[in-house]
Amino acid sequence: MEQNSSFDSFEFHLTQEAQGFLKETGKWAMFLAILGFIALAFMLLGGLSMFAMGDAIDSASSMGGSPMSLPGTVLGIIYLIAAGLYFIPVLYLYKFASNIKQAIANSNTIQLTEALKNLKSHYKFVGIITIIAIVGWIIGIIAMISVFAGAAAGM
Repeated sequence: MEQNSSFDSFEFHLTQEAQGFLKETGKWAMFLAILGFIALAFMLLGGLSMFAMGDAIDSASSMGGSPMSLPGTVLGIIYLIAAGLYFIPVLYLYKFASNIKQAIANSNTIQLTEALKNLKSHYKFVGIITIIAIVGWIIGIIAMISVFAGAAAGM
């Protein structure tokens, strides 16, 4: 027969102070999630504007009137991809904020677990994107050094 650890019967209780911290964290998370959704709206509008003005931007840059080196449609696609990537952590943050508020108000362990799951997913996604960005920067710096070294050697 399998013996149970003393931790198997351990119940976890949140003090009033800890509940207050979570409640306040939920308020700030909701504030940041709302700002994130507003930023998403601007990103979508910017991306759609780039599509709408794509031909005008392209013709202006070909005539030397604009310093943009990317076509407007490419910029629109970049904006829309960025908005899609930004939506995921903002949604997780919003779900955390709404679940933590209800969990504290109702003393509901299931909602608390769901809230913490969303917070974990938020940070995991942001962490992975950060790692990808750092690797991209390192590769970009190495590429620039290689190009400059090659150019200097060719002189």
